Amino acid sequence: MGTTDGLRFRGGADAYLAACPSRQILDVLANKWTMLVMGALSGGPLRFGELRRRLDGVTQKMLTQTLRTLERDGLVTRTVFPTIPPRVDYAATPLGESVTALMRAIRAWSEDNIDAVLDARDAYDARAAEDVQPLPA
Repeated sequence: MGTTDGLRFRGGADAYLAACPSRQILDVLANKWTMLVMGALSGGPLRFGELRRRLDGVTQKMLTQTLRTLERDGLVTRTVFPTIPPRVDYAATPLGESVTALMRAIRAWSEDNIDAVLDARDAYDARAAEDVQPLPA
């Protein structure tokens, strides 16, 4: 029984199953660059250079890989204009737009709660430091 047959038998995808292909898209969506690219594209099409400037810290290689993955998965379109030099625009597809709201909410939660998370980390690190026993001399 193939994966597709198994999904049909179970009534659809189940990401808790190791062989379920939905895990592949979870890997893509859970990537920080995916989340940031999709957020940047939610405002409309952008050129590669515009995206790179918007996404502080992304390398050209990582942005290229991320855009190719998103295009392959149907979340982003790549449009080449016959100009000199060639102009290439990237835009979210309707499928990409459908997931952008979820990503926007996660990004907003991260921004709204960063102070609480940093406080929790500091408290954890302080407790962990107290638990360290010195080695006998």
